[in-house]
Amino acid sequence: MRVNGEIFTQSQLTNRQIGVLRELKESAGSTTNLEAELSRLTPDILVRAIDQLLIAQHGRELGITFTDDQFKSAVENIKKQNKLDDDGLRRAMQQEGMTMDELRQNIEFSYLEQGVQQREIGPSMTITLEEQRQYYKRHGDRFMTPLTVTLRELSISVPTQTQNGKEVSSVADDNDARTRIDGLRTRALGGEDFAALVSANSDSATKASGGLIGPVNVSDLSDALKDVVSSLEPGGVSEPIRTTRGYQIFKLETRSVPELHPFDDVRREIENAIRNERLEPETQKLLTRLRSQAVIEWKDESLRQIYEKRVAETTTAAADPS
Repeated sequence: MRVNGEIFTQSQLTNRQIGVLRELKESAGSTTNLEAELSRLTPDILVRAIDQLLIAQHGRELGITFTDDQFKSAVENIKKQNKLDDDGLRRAMQQEGMTMDELRQNIEFSYLEQGVQQREIGPSMTITLEEQRQYYKRHGDRFMTPLTVTLRELSISVPTQTQNGKEVSSVADDNDARTRIDGLRTRALGGEDFAALVSANSDSATKASGGLIGPVNVSDLSDALKDVVSSLEPGGVSEPIRTTRGYQIFKLETRSVPELHPFDDVRREIENAIRNERLEPETQKLLTRLRSQAVIEWKDESLRQIYEKRVAETTTAAADPS
């Protein structure tokens, strides 16, 4: 097909479908009918592809350019973020079935889309102080200081041996470790200094610091440790927990009290949140205009029908969000 004279090939559509199919396989495995899912998602893949072309064309009309130097910089950022060298990047792209030209096109489309949004949509999104205050009032939970805890850990390891390629431990060693951790917990509950008990007995890497951990955000803890923390008051010591390496007990040193950030401290964050909420519908308004002005020459009638049906569905949904 041609979109305002620019060619979009069947192979380009196929590559996008393959990318979606790969993601489906990774996320769903064999539990999902991938062929049926791909058929369901193809209309959105097609619409997104044409929308990207329209936005990119509009960006170029506005004078936005994407240079070789910008592409090189973007590639270097990708390598840095993923800790890849040139060979690693090449292997990763091969696994994804992506060429360097396709990578450049994807980055360029994203760059042009952001440029169009900044130039064409951003200036029209005036956000008043009252709107910011109302958003702050409605979404106060988003602007709370995080719940944090400071813990101390004491670990007793259980010796293991390798049998048939697996690490196993004896019942006697396990019972001995459990007896030791129970005794240390009893001493801690009896008033002995927990940090001193850690320094004298613990097998953990935090032994040198008296088992100190934190302060850490509770949201960053494992589900099991969250349950442990929630059951303790400051000064409390947990029941022994069996881990892959042995047994652990925790003492809760402190628990913070979440507080609402002052409005003035989070105004920029609020403004960005409101702007992001408005960006998608405003982008859709722009796309509606660009679609109405576009000249699309179809080589495949079935694709035309798929595209027009999906565009009509999304337009109707946008007009009636309920």
